Amino acid sequence: MVQPIHLPENVLETRSGPNSYAAVVLGGTFDRLHDGHRHLLKASADLATERVVVGVCDEPMLVKKELSELIQPIEVQMSVVHDYIKSVKPALLVQVEPILDPYGPSIVDENLDAIIVSKETLAGGLSVNKRRAERGLPLLKVEVVDLLSEESGGEKLSSTALRRMEAEKVIMHKHKMDIPAEAQWLDIQGQARNLLERERIG
Repeated sequence: MVQPIHLPENVLETRSGPNSYAAVVLGGTFDRLHDGHRHLLKASADLATERVVVGVCDEPMLVKKELSELIQPIEVQMSVVHDYIKSVKPALLVQVEPILDPYGPSIVDENLDAIIVSKETLAGGLSVNKRRAERGLPLLKVEVVDLLSEESGGEKLSSTALRRMEAEKVIMHKHKMDIPAEAQWLDIQGQARNLLERERIG
């Protein structure tokens, strides 16, 4: 029976100062790069002095996402992520690669110092350290970044919401071509109510 791994308390950080680590890692889906993504990537760049490693979720990890067929090609996401980090801190070595599981390079690269997560993905960061411990690799500091800025008014941006909006535009365009104006308006109202309801539930 595998014994549980207890992580040292000092592994978890709320947020260290700039240039605290040589190399940091993070991962996720960076579809339609928005301010939440930029906040996470900028925090990663600020914390690193030499290298930022980013795992971008590839197809096997996207199949259960809503409107997955509208997610941008991984090549587009990787390029945008690389260019944005470079725009924040040009001197950094930026390594962006596709990942087929929740761990990617975070559990094989022994020269990492910290993993950057949001509050929503904290459990994933802790899971990474458990896997590293099992492999005999040094544990990473877990840096938690709050994606809700004061400017956002407490509303977290979502790539899923952006894909929904795009889908709605396609539907509305199609309906404008096929149905009378009065029916178009009633249909748009219904779609808007459905969208707001999904946002409320989500």
